[in-house]
Order: sequence, then C-alpha cells, then structure tokens
Amino acid sequence: MVKFGEDLGLETIKDEVGNIIIKKPATPGMEDRMCVVMQGHLDMVPQKNSDTEHDFEKDPIETYVDGEWLTANGTTLGADNGMGVAAAMAVLQATDLVHGPIEALFTSDEETGMTGAFGLQPGVLDADILLNMDSEDEGELYVGCAGGIDANVTFKNKLTDTPKETAAFKLNVKGLKGGHSGMEIILGRGNSNKLLFRFLKHAAKNFGLRLSSVDGGSLRNAIPRESFAVVVVPEKNVEACAASLKEFEAIFKAELSEVEPDLTFFAEPCDLPKKVMKGKLQNRLIDAVYACPNGVMRMSDAMPGLVETSNNLARVYSDDKKIIIQSLLRSSVDSAKEDLAEMITSVFTLAGAKVVLDGEYPGWKPNMASPILKTMQNVYNEKYGKVPEIKAIHAGLECGLLGAVYPHWDMISFGPTIRFPHSPDEKVKIDTVAKFWDFTVETLKNIPSKN
Repeated sequence: MVKFGEDLGLETIKDEVGNIIIKKPATPGMEDRMCVVMQGHLDMVPQKNSDTEHDFEKDPIETYVDGEWLTANGTTLGADNGMGVAAAMAVLQATDLVHGPIEALFTSDEETGMTGAFGLQPGVLDADILLNMDSEDEGELYVGCAGGIDANVTFKNKLTDTPKETAAFKLNVKGLKGGHSGMEIILGRGNSNKLLFRFLKHAAKNFGLRLSSVDGGSLRNAIPRESFAVVVVPEKNVEACAASLKEFEAIFKAELSEVEPDLTFFAEPCDLPKKVMKGKLQNRLIDAVYACPNGVMRMSDAMPGLVETSNNLARVYSDDKKIIIQSLLRSSVDSAKEDLAEMITSVFTLAGAKVVLDGEYPGWKPNMASPILKTMQNVYNEKYGKVPEIKAIHAGLECGLLGAVYPHWDMISFGPTIRFPHSPDEKVKIDTVAKFWDFTVETLKNIPSKN
C-alpha cells in the first residue's frame, strides 16, 4: 500500500503500528470543501474448510461467480474489508472524479484487536468527516456500533497416565456455518465448542470418558464451526458411549435443524494417547465451559431487532502445559459489557482458572443530528429514489476508537452487501458494489464547504 501511494505521487505515511495514510489534494474548484477520511482495514479473517488445502500467507484467494454473488472456493473471500479498501484505492487512483481533499486511512490488524485504530495518533490527519466503508448492507447507513472486550482464560494443564483397558477416539463436531460473531450472532447458529462440551459432560459422568486434548474454534471473532477432542473410554463402555454420541447428534440436529442443516457429530478411532487430564481438572474445565454464557444475552430497547449484548465462546484448546479459552464479548451498553465480563470471570475463577480481560474498545454512540448523515441521505434519495435506512450494528467498527482520537469527526459507515463474513461462505452481491461505488463518488462530490 505504501508503494501504491508513492507510485501515484501522493503524500504517503506509514505510522508505528502499520497504518497507511495517503493524502490526495482536492480537484480544481473543490479546495474549499471539508476534508474527508476514507477508511478501511487492511487485514481479513483467514478461515477455510477443514478439507480445503490453502495457505493464506502464500496462496491467492480462488474467487468465482455464483449467480448474483462473488464468493471464494472453500475460504473466506476478504470482501471484509477488501471492498472498502478497494473503493478508497480507486478514488486515490482516479483522474476523472470531483472531490475535495481526501485522506485515505488504511488501518492495520482490525480483526485481531483493532491495533491500528488503537495506535492512531492525533494530529496526523486533517479531516472533518470520516467515511468508514466497513458495513455490509447496501442501502443502509450506520451511525453506531457495539464495543467489545476479550476474555482470555488459562488453566494449568495437569496430566496423568492414560488408564489401562481403554479405547481412544477423536470426537468431531463439524459442518456448522460459523460466521461473524457480531453480525451473525443473532441467527442462533450452533457453537461447536458448546456442543462438544455438552456431550463431554454427559459422557464423563455416565461412561467414565477421560479427556486428553481439545482443539475447538479458531478466531475470537468467528463463531466456532468445528471442534475436536481426543478422549479415552473404558473398553467396557465403548458401545454405550458410541450409542449415546449418536443420540446427541440427533438431539443437536433436531434443536438446530433450521440453522445448521449440515451439522455432523461423530467419533473415529485413533492412537491411544500417553496422557489424559487429571480427573478434577477435567471436571472443572468441562463444567466451566458448559456453564459459560454464549450467544445473545440481551436485545436492544432503543433499536428493535438490534442485539445489545452477546458473547462468543470462540476458542478452546490445550497443549501439555495449559488450556486456553477465548471469548469476545460485545455490547452497545458499557455497563452491560462489564457485567457480562464479570459473569464470565466468575465462572472460570470458580473453576480455578486465571482470567485476563483485555483489548477493550468503546462503542460508537449514534448522532442522529450528524451533518454527513443528512448529506448522504439526500444524495442517496436523489440518486435512487428512496431514503436509506439508518441503523446501528452489533459489531466492532473502528469508528468508536477513531472518534476518541479525533472527537470532532462527523462519522458514518456504509458499504456493499456482504454475507457470512469471517466464514468460508463469505460472499458479496455484485450489483451492490456498483451502487456502493456510485454512491461514494456522488457523496464526495456533495461534501459541504468548510464555511
């Protein structure tokens, strides 16, 4: 991106946390307009199906057209936030557009903790207006978002020799849709970690199952689609445990029939592990994960249909020394976010784990009197014959953090229609990209003057 800006002959800055800022002067006659920041994040969520061979650090995304949509072959597409980044790049590169002063802000590591937004320094940007291009429904303007916080839980792993006269199996929860833990949490999709531990609790109690290792989920902001565990069961209980597993698969399928039609839960024989978790640790771990709140906690009173508070129990994995659980909590109400964080802390502290809360970022409070909101409503109405919907989003846009550094900014978020981000089902609706671009160009043409 630095090379892109420099090759265009534009002022290009790379800051200490990896943000890239490229500044483009106004076109003739537009010098008196307010300066606009066009902002998107450079990173994507690397998710792939377990049967897809793909190295995200080396292999290109294999895209293809599926009817009205562009999608990828077994991986995330990167439309989040590649569409916003591409739009800003196109404006910087264009020689036939009409616009005032432009500052393109490409932030780093948004998906892994909003590093770029956290690290942005005051005084680097001169803008008055922020256009965040990281929303996922064309025809909607977003004026608020949820804040978030990470809960990082650590158990010291204590192992003992595997009991004799046991058989080993790898448990597999697969076929779930997963998705964005903010955007899709309202859909009630299955959480593979919660499903796996639901069975582990039953099987440990009734069949003497012992847990050797676990590996569930992948990223804190992706609803977990797949979870695996290596377990041993007394040989005398293998058939009963296998029958119970089939019953649980049927239960899971029945409970989630509308949202998870491809769910599978099965066991396959594997080599006998040398070690299993000590009994008391195993029980505390299973009980805590089973009890941990997950999904939608409360809907918003202020905006019907909007999730207010949620938790995504995203990751559970073990090695020889430790067991790690990671959750991402979101809320548009700070006190509710703090309450949920303390609830989760209490669950795991009682189980003997260490809990660290970090990565907290603020929400973005709606400003219904926003001048850029009025401008963009009018532009959209004139261009498409209808007023765009005004919404808030249960996801962590960078606007809250950026607005804390530049509190005078007038902010809006918008974008083309993207579905199932953070999952291999991610896709972008092709015709909305043209509308998003045309709307962006027309908005830049109608930015008001400074006076």
